[in-house]
Amino acid sequence: MTTEATTFRFAANGLEEVDACLLGHRSALAAYVFAHGAGAGMEHPFMASLARELAERRIATLRFQFPYMQKGLKRPDPAPVAQAAVRAAVIEAARRLQDVPLFAGGKSFGGRMTSQAQAEDPLPEVVGLVFVGFPLHPAGKPSIKRADHLAAVQTPMLFLQGTRDALADYELVKMVIARLGEGATLATFDDADHSFHLRGGRGTKFDLLPVIAETMSAWMRDRR
Repeated sequence: MTTEATTFRFAANGLEEVDACLLGHRSALAAYVFAHGAGAGMEHPFMASLARELAERRIATLRFQFPYMQKGLKRPDPAPVAQAAVRAAVIEAARRLQDVPLFAGGKSFGGRMTSQAQAEDPLPEVVGLVFVGFPLHPAGKPSIKRADHLAAVQTPMLFLQGTRDALADYELVKMVIARLGEGATLATFDDADHSFHLRGGRGTKFDLLPVIAETMSAWMRDRR
């Protein structure tokens, strides 16, 4: 499986163009529109490394910048702007990867903006959502309010969560998944934090990448 990358730009909200990277698109079994988190863009080492791991498993990824990140700003875009960028990225992926099953989601903020967009109006061609650390609540403020919209999502969902995630209390995550029913799957990473880093020097956030990628790719293959 080639990991050759194609870089390009597309209009994120009808006006502003943002950078994007398509990786592993030749002979792909499935494709994943992979939105970045609030604090780091699409070239963050975690994002880029996970995309390479997925490419090795014949899962293509389309990573892209949200408009605020493209401009070099620190404050994330308002939800409507971010959701519009997700939708535009999905449309671009569907255009470039015709006849390839399409999934969407992302790391933290990117995953939540994707699920909100899907709940508001189903993303074209998307058959499932994958969240790499869903940010259920702000750090130190346990709540499930951010999960309210998930009940409106009509596609299968995979949640990859560390049990030590400060932005997603594990007991609350389990409760949310149980309420969502058969359409939601929880993959747990014991003692991993929001960045999938293990406590006490037992490993870095990159050590778990092969397991994360294998979990994602197996789930996607089952839903093609």
